[in-house]
Amino acid sequence: MTTAITMARPDNTNKSLASHEFREAMSRLGAAVHLLATDGAAGKNGATVSSVCSVSDDPATLLVCLNRTARVNQMVKTNGVFSINTLLHDHTEISNIFAGQGDLAMEDRFAKADWSLLATGSPILNSARVSFDCHIKEVSEVGTHSVIFGEVVAARLGEFAPALIYLDRNYHSV
Repeated sequence: MTTAITMARPDNTNKSLASHEFREAMSRLGAAVHLLATDGAAGKNGATVSSVCSVSDDPATLLVCLNRTARVNQMVKTNGVFSINTLLHDHTEISNIFAGQGDLAMEDRFAKADWSLLATGSPILNSARVSFDCHIKEVSEVGTHSVIFGEVVAARLGEFAPALIYLDRNYHSV
């Protein structure tokens, strides 16, 4: 049996859904889990992200959404480059580490895995299912987040194995 909860604002269609209601609704969507990494003049940083999607295949472009208050946001913008590393089903620990669990220093987070470089100098997770190496083409500020469009200049295909998915505020494997 399912419980239906209606979240609507029929009295004022110009007002957006409350943020807590929107987050609850979005938790029902499964999303691949990725590590975003950057390195350059602003330094090395990384974060666990799920708001990543393809934009175009010509030129190869993807987008990632980063909270404006996250330190990695400004570092990515200053560095002008980033990588997106899609995690495998057994990457729960590294996902949690880059999400900030354990309060490790950034260099200690990166020390928990093996990394390499492709074209931009952004760290590429060696054990990722797939990695995209990008330079920033455009940034759009929307509400609490920056939507960062990255042109993919290199990619590396990793192991063809189940991916790590985040759904209903828990990790799953598909």
